[in-house]
Amino acid sequence: MPEGPEIRIAADKIEKAICPYPATEIFFAFDHLKPFEADLTGCRITGVETRGKAMLTHFDNGLSVYSHNQLYGKWMIRKAHDLPDTNRQLRFAIHNAKKSALLYSASDIQILSEPEIEAHPFLSKLGPDVLSSKLQPEQLQASLKAKKHYRRRLATLYLDQHFLAGIGNYLRSEILFIARLHPQRRPMDCTGDQLLALAEASISTAYQSYKYRGITNDLDLANKLRAKGDRYRDYRYWVFGRDQKPCYICSTPIVKERVSNRRIYYCPQCQPV
Repeated sequence: MPEGPEIRIAADKIEKAICPYPATEIFFAFDHLKPFEADLTGCRITGVETRGKAMLTHFDNGLSVYSHNQLYGKWMIRKAHDLPDTNRQLRFAIHNAKKSALLYSASDIQILSEPEIEAHPFLSKLGPDVLSSKLQPEQLQASLKAKKHYRRRLATLYLDQHFLAGIGNYLRSEILFIARLHPQRRPMDCTGDQLLALAEASISTAYQSYKYRGITNDLDLANKLRAKGDRYRDYRYWVFGRDQKPCYICSTPIVKERVSNRRIYYCPQCQPV
């Protein structure tokens, strides 16, 4: 499933393609959304907002399209009405005079007014967006200390979108490694300095992934590995997907475990229990 950085990157591309011109045609695959095609055609898109892994495409008539990629959703930007040859099913499309923004395979698409956005059963319960410019480390540190989070395992807490929106499997593993905290630790097991370091790592790691095409590894190290001929997937991460490969810091083999049927990776030397 795409995580917060990937959704924000997609939103940036959509904004660049469709905000300059009014929509000349809107397409929805689902029958219950068909009546809104006429309502949105001719409107301008005022912005594409992300909240964690969800996206809100705002139109200037006060309506917004809520979409969630879930496991299989994928956005594509093409020349206007130039549909790709694919087995995926087109679920939502915005066409203008120059470009088309196409959402394939996603099943969670809704039309919302501004009041409906704030009352939405998923959006209204989300924690702060990890990529929000308003989110400060001290705010996240305080949330980690909160009674409802204090006794939870970090491996579980860091997949809870009610705690922090936009974190998924790879960011969870990378954040905990950078903070040097074992996945089975709880906030109550950590010092104040460790929780602040975890909060800082949460924000900086997500932002680096957004800015540098998903790379959460040390950037200098990633560049050296790339120059040496390593593949993107081999230099992208500190620990994620590197089961039994040596830790870049201490050479200890990386461990892979499953928590709630989701894989997580860590270094037992750098992240002691």
